[in-house]
Amino acid sequence: MQAAYAEAELRDDIEVGDLPDYDVKFPTKGIQIHSDYTLYGHFFFLAQLFTGIDKVHFYLDHESGIRAACLSAFHERIAAREVDAFYVRINKNTTVNERRQAKALADAVFNKEKQCFPNLGDHEVALKLIQERIKAFSKIGKWNDKWLVHLYPNMSEPEKAVCCLVGTSQYAPEHIAKLYQRASLHGIDRFFMQLRRSISLLERPLHTASSSRRVWHGYSLYNPEVVVKLLEIYRVYYNYVQAGEDDRTPAMRLGLAKGKIAIEDLLHFVPNVNQRMSA
Repeated sequence: MQAAYAEAELRDDIEVGDLPDYDVKFPTKGIQIHSDYTLYGHFFFLAQLFTGIDKVHFYLDHESGIRAACLSAFHERIAAREVDAFYVRINKNTTVNERRQAKALADAVFNKEKQCFPNLGDHEVALKLIQERIKAFSKIGKWNDKWLVHLYPNMSEPEKAVCCLVGTSQYAPEHIAKLYQRASLHGIDRFFMQLRRSISLLERPLHTASSSRRVWHGYSLYNPEVVVKLLEIYRVYYNYVQAGEDDRTPAMRLGLAKGKIAIEDLLHFVPNVNQRMSA
């Protein structure tokens, strides 16, 4: 983790993401937008969508550009204690066997510490242990970030660590512990997995057998415009048509829709041309 901070501090502008290498070809159609412009546009758009949401918790990838965009877009609501933001870092390079060993070791440590709280369940014990570890935080980087190694590692999120990016002095210790305990990137990782499996053009690149580490996209049309259209179709379907276990769509949870929209209504929807012309 120290290495990640040291690498970030070498940038001329800490808030700018990684730029394309010189050997990367720019698109022949359209333009390629800088990642920091995209990040800021995304979070300021979220700020508009979340105006009716009383409380928002962000669990973000460990990237300084994401932190800067999120805190800039929500700085007023953060000051009002309406928005919290956390880094979540996991080690995606571990093998299945390494993940199993790490989980077994963490379970053994947790079960040993759990003996000190014989009258509490696993969840309550975890909150107690988190509160104790928060008191012994060590500061990392010039921003004095404080990281907590998660007490419940699992196979999908090995070596998970969490860092709060905003002040929590006004929260009770138990509430702070709950925010750390529920930290996860599983939701967004699951969405990306569904996206890649649903749209073949977004399949991960295939590595060749040569030692030059070249990759190729087996189903790519090499036309970004097609990908944009497919993403838009999937976005509407995911947010307004596909319901979760609670029988609600993401749009319903955010108050953007009163009910599920039938796929037939989307396919047969025709905008009012006169309204568009007058607009």
